[in-house]
Amino acid sequence: MSIDPARDDAPLPFILPGPITDRETVEGWRRWRRTRHAFVPAPRLITADYRRLSPRKRHLHDLHRAATHANLPLQDTPMSLAVTRIMRSRLQTNALKHKPTTRAGLMITGGGYQGKTETACEIAAAFEDAWLDLHHQLNPNALPGTRDLHAPVAYVQTPVTAKPKSTCEAILDFFGADHHKMTLPQLTRAVRNSLHDHGVRALLLDDITRLKMHRADDQDTLDLLRAFMSMHTTVVLIGVDIPGSGLLREGRHDPRTGQWVFPPPAGDGPATQTERRFDLVHLEPFRYDTPQRIAAWVAHLAGLEHHLRLLKAAPGMLTGGAMPEYLFRRTAGVVGLLERLVEDGCTEALDTGVERLTENLLDTIAINLGNDPTRDSAAGEIPAVPTTQRPRSAPRKRRGRNTVFDDHGTVDRVASGGAA
Repeated sequence: MSIDPARDDAPLPFILPGPITDRETVEGWRRWRRTRHAFVPAPRLITADYRRLSPRKRHLHDLHRAATHANLPLQDTPMSLAVTRIMRSRLQTNALKHKPTTRAGLMITGGGYQGKTETACEIAAAFEDAWLDLHHQLNPNALPGTRDLHAPVAYVQTPVTAKPKSTCEAILDFFGADHHKMTLPQLTRAVRNSLHDHGVRALLLDDITRLKMHRADDQDTLDLLRAFMSMHTTVVLIGVDIPGSGLLREGRHDPRTGQWVFPPPAGDGPATQTERRFDLVHLEPFRYDTPQRIAAWVAHLAGLEHHLRLLKAAPGMLTGGAMPEYLFRRTAGVVGLLERLVEDGCTEALDTGVERLTENLLDTIAINLGNDPTRDSAAGEIPAVPTTQRPRSAPRKRRGRNTVFDDHGTVDRVASGGAA
């Protein structure tokens, strides 16, 4: 029986989380990076072993299983692997440049709950691990006699009511730098100095489409983006529908090629310069329209199923029969919606003692995204949730009534109005 042999009264600290990690500060990002893979899932138990546990150990094991389902690991998908290849290459190439040229940036776009933030943060954290190891945890560009805090990666979430000034202030808040009563030019200079002094190689700006071109004569937003591009740091912009946001020239996604198409530039203006210095990668949901895409979806479900800890979860619980098609219909292939549905379904399966996921059980789970204060629905960060209703089959054509034996009367009776 694979279970902790500790006494029934021994504390088990693996269940409850510690302080919530705030990745938007340099110390919080560092703590998250170091502990992001530290969670240990609950051990696998068969029903017989589970029933032999003492009441306390059984309760703690249930709590550990609930924590496991609430902390499902980030899984690679074909789409996220494409983002990983591009972003990893861009970070490494720019970090090794010696020339004082502007570093090309990267934009990661897609719908809400597609995993853009977690994918980008995981890539950046892996890059920082390697960069710190390469330089023995020290800043290679620190001035002699100084010990500036070395932060190869800075992660900043654009404020919900974002303006260029508040975005600069959020970046300075990451380092704990003072920005009291600064003008926008002063703020951008302070940001540039902070990035240089801390040896930042990658600046991640999340939810960038909260920045709006809200006035025809307001160029502060483009000025800010151009300032970011000149800081010799790889700027990674993350947001929903970046091409259509107005930050760059209006664009459309061509489903035939999978690329974003922009109209011809009307000159060499600031927006065009900004667009040319960023590569755009689209993190799309799963599709269910070809055998290859269906196989990728099923493989993702198999990986998800491996991490679940339900006692009656038979092999193929998420991948057998009509379950893959059902889960796709409920989530439209959006990985965040799938995780929410499975997480809530596992909670229901534990609470009711069903101990497995079925279509009937998942039919009782409504995916509600309206209670997330960290997301801006007006910016497209909350996707539309597919309906829980099953698709109706085409109505059958009603068969006509047999009229062979109907009495239509004789010609004489009809003509005489029915008189004898």
